[in-house]
Amino acid sequence: MTDAATLIDRARERLAGEPRESLGDWASARKLLGFGRAPRIVAVGDAWHLGVLLIGVDAVYATGEVLRAREEVPRGFTAQSQRERADRAAAAFRGGFPDGHVVHLGWSELDLAAVDTGGDSGPLSGAGGIPTIRWSASAAARPLAEYLDEQLALR
Repeated sequence: MTDAATLIDRARERLAGEPRESLGDWASARKLLGFGRAPRIVAVGDAWHLGVLLIGVDAVYATGEVLRAREEVPRGFTAQSQRERADRAAAAFRGGFPDGHVVHLGWSELDLAAVDTGGDSGPLSGAGGIPTIRWSASAAARPLAEYLDEQLALR
């Protein structure tokens, strides 16, 4: 049996030299000359994006929202959700990401040690002694080794 940490380390070896995508997080709003600044998303790291996983150099994360930084421009929206998404893309642009740059927001760090001892962490599970992953909440669990091989083959 191969543990989750070893499988992730092997994936990192195969990904070496491949481009990574940015991890972003909300910056605390500071006042400038007494005026509040618009919210912004700043870079806090990077990782390789493999489906529901973000594999960093020394950590693994579950994906959250994936967006592209966009300069804020007046737009008409038919849905409030479109407006909110555009606001988050503009916040990433204000935070220093170039226009069109992919930013991951709302990601969460996974605990591989817990998975290797039979527990769960995000989409990963170690129940039954074999590390497994769920693509979505309604999907069946599948072996992590197969999932990583499939995702790496798609690159």
